[in-house]
Amino acid sequence: MAKGGTGDGAVSATAGAEIEIKHSQSSGEGESGSLSPLGDWTPPACWYAPKWTAEEAAQTRFDGGIDMSPQHDAGNAEAMRDKYVNGEHGPFNVEKNGEGFWWGVYTDPDQANTPAASECVGTPFWVDTGDDPPADIENTINPEILAQLAYKQIRIPEATPTLQPDGSRQVVNLPTWVSLDDASFRPVSVTASVDVLGIEATTTATPGSLHIDPGTDDALTYPESGECPLNDDGSVGQKRPAEAEGSPPCGVQYLRSTEATGPYAFEGTVTWDVSWTGTNNPDPTELPSGTFGTAQDVTVKEIQSVVR
Repeated sequence: MAKGGTGDGAVSATAGAEIEIKHSQSSGEGESGSLSPLGDWTPPACWYAPKWTAEEAAQTRFDGGIDMSPQHDAGNAEAMRDKYVNGEHGPFNVEKNGEGFWWGVYTDPDQANTPAASECVGTPFWVDTGDDPPADIENTINPEILAQLAYKQIRIPEATPTLQPDGSRQVVNLPTWVSLDDASFRPVSVTASVDVLGIEATTTATPGSLHIDPGTDDALTYPESGECPLNDDGSVGQKRPAEAEGSPPCGVQYLRSTEATGPYAFEGTVTWDVSWTGTNNPDPTELPSGTFGTAQDVTVKEIQSVVR
């Protein structure tokens, strides 16, 4: 039900109930990647949603998912037959075709082998059009779950910080100015919806700050925390002025050359604040922040001076 990639799309369910994924604000034409949520939060591994019409259920017996073979478990087979075949509305509710859906389990393919994917173990259940699913069943699809599934589909544009001097001309004890322009820091939104239920959610990631990691302990960062906030125009840091003096607002100063160690892996990681709005939830509700970073090799030289 969830679909990867950077384009708009939808993943169909048998009954025509589908989660449609739409990137309402594109991450652009360049390279992009997924957010890494902070902490141990992950999107849902499984959920229940409309999966079969009554006629489809009657034809497929839920794609063979219900065992009515008495040789395996006679008691279970009888119970399943009473529940699904001998009901008052005909086998698999065929008399109510078009008036609702049988709901079943969907699993995130990327988490199919995790313990969380086994949390949805219930058998299919019927929900009339316009009714809410049973309250005692957890993980039934709703706007909040849609928002979490949309989180997974967010693609962040790859943005490599500009270093001045550049990464091949670093010098010991010379401050390096680090910057990112505002084009790299535009909010990114993804909308997930289920048309047959009339619900949707839009999840938006907004850039918060750039963390710089020099790639070695033999360095100073500016500011000392290594956290460079956004400027008022949405950019980060500042390009090195022609007559630069003092410390950069965002930068690094290497204290040891790379001659003995090889290049340092300088990494710039952006923290993105994430929130969602959707059906019955007009005000932004926070989701866990996420990070996305890029690395580049930095070579630092040591200039020898002669004092006469």
